Amino acid sequence: MISSSVLIHPTTWFLMGAVLLPLLNKREKLKKTVLIGIPLIAFTLIHWLPDSFGQVSYLGFDLVFGRVDQLTRVFLHVFTIMAIIGCIYGLHIKETGQHIAAFLYVGGSLGVTLCGDYLTLFIFWELMAFASTFLVWYRKKRRSIEAGFRYLLVHTAGGLVLLAGIFLRYKNIHDLSFVQIATNGATFADYLIMIGFMLNAAVPPIHAWLPDAYPEASVTGAVFMCAFTTKTAVYVLARGFPGFEALAILGAIMTVYGVGYAAIENDARRILAYHIVSQVGYMVCGVGIGTAMAINGAISHAYAHIIYKALLFMGAGAVLEMTGISKLNELGGLYRRMPLAMIFTVIGGISISGFPLTSGFVSKSMIIAAAGESHRIGLLLMMTLAAVGTFLSVGIKLPYFIWFGKDSGVKAKDAPWNMNLAMGIAAFLCFFIGIYPDYLYKMLPFPVNYHPYTSYHLAETMQLLGFTGLGFFIMVKKLKPKAKINLDLDWFYRKGARVFMQFASRPVLSSDSWINDVYRSIGLKLTMALAKAISWFDWEGIDWTIDGSARGVVEGGNRLRSLMTGKIQHYIGGALALTFIILILVMLV
Repeated sequence: MISSSVLIHPTTWFLMGAVLLPLLNKREKLKKTVLIGIPLIAFTLIHWLPDSFGQVSYLGFDLVFGRVDQLTRVFLHVFTIMAIIGCIYGLHIKETGQHIAAFLYVGGSLGVTLCGDYLTLFIFWELMAFASTFLVWYRKKRRSIEAGFRYLLVHTAGGLVLLAGIFLRYKNIHDLSFVQIATNGATFADYLIMIGFMLNAAVPPIHAWLPDAYPEASVTGAVFMCAFTTKTAVYVLARGFPGFEALAILGAIMTVYGVGYAAIENDARRILAYHIVSQVGYMVCGVGIGTAMAINGAISHAYAHIIYKALLFMGAGAVLEMTGISKLNELGGLYRRMPLAMIFTVIGGISISGFPLTSGFVSKSMIIAAAGESHRIGLLLMMTLAAVGTFLSVGIKLPYFIWFGKDSGVKAKDAPWNMNLAMGIAAFLCFFIGIYPDYLYKMLPFPVNYHPYTSYHLAETMQLLGFTGLGFFIMVKKLKPKAKINLDLDWFYRKGARVFMQFASRPVLSSDSWINDVYRSIGLKLTMALAKAISWFDWEGIDWTIDGSARGVVEGGNRLRSLMTGKIQHYIGGALALTFIILILVMLV
């Protein structure tokens, strides 16, 4: 019998959906109903979750599958909304495996968000990693297969670092509870856990897996991946490590680093992937600053970012789906052929750039304001510079060279209705949050005393965006995308893997071949000789000893039987003779 605590856990429904989907391959309408129904059920359930549920004792460990507070609820809210949007976007996909992987991926994210202990966290953490790998592989191209293996390798390594930290923490304090770590009491184990989280947040220098894998994922897979892995990492960092200075500094570096690469990229989805690094940098920086306003800003920006980044990936994915092209130098003039996708992508671009009346305007600025309140001028300047670069690369460059610019002559038409519907929902939310920010602010874990629509903030934003736009059109020829490959830090493990394979295929293989030859010529003969000696001993030595002993026992028995005449006088006489012999021997002694 299934307990009520299991049924109310949102992950359970996605796991059941993943099991049910293969049974519905030939019932397309019912399959689509399940694809939309499961996320809707999960979205409904999160509003009725108790503060604590699903507590289990297993092998002496206290596992908590359901720990709910305000921080949990805001992430559950946006994750389930994103699951609905992503499933609508992928309704036309015939491959059930993609839907199963997406369900397991979303279920893992919800499991991490709800967990109250590190062991449960690790289980769902690894479920996310393995399920999302299949979203890369399902594109079924050689580059995707290779990128998927690299993605899995990196996340397996990160998972091992996380697991090592969990083991060491349990060894130190004998407690697996997932709670906030004090900045002045953090141990080596705690820092290992933080590094494991930072890898999923794509914090440099352990970030290169993201722009390597996301652009190679399937069209639908990339939409899911851009929303869950990095934002789940932001959640666990906000839960466990607020106020850590390293996060504040590295987060600010991320904002500029990601924008710098996005500005020189040519592939649309690689531009967006690098912008995930940049935008997650704002969140990581906010967590590192650690004040109530900064944490609120990080969480609100995570919420807004999931929606508008998914919208941008859906727009770029629609172009890739309809044209088979994602490189900007091969695109242009598509606004006539795909007008709806163009409108939605532009909305995503102005949202990520922080235009007034969009979600980015009311979330990102809260983190920058928190840096100013904390007198972190260096962080403030870096995030402001990144905001300029964001508008330059995603707000202007990306839509200009896809939808406008020189007509490439590429044939295309608007995407399927379900893709446009998903983009329309996300676009609506971008404006809804921007126009009515209290909808988002009321969900945040701390009281919000921030008002984005001030005259100063409006004037500052419009000046930054206006001068950035002017600069783009002055330098548009120099910013024209070029067909080239930009090297990132993944170069090291790509080259390192190649060196390792060369080492394995030459010295190691040669040594292995030499050892095999020696074994065949010497070792095999010695082994056979030893086997013959053992065989001879088995047949001759052991058998002779056992058979001889058996014959001796039989002969002794026969002689003893000849003495057994059955007459009592013989036995008495024999006994007397034996007695006299014993007495004589005693006397002689």
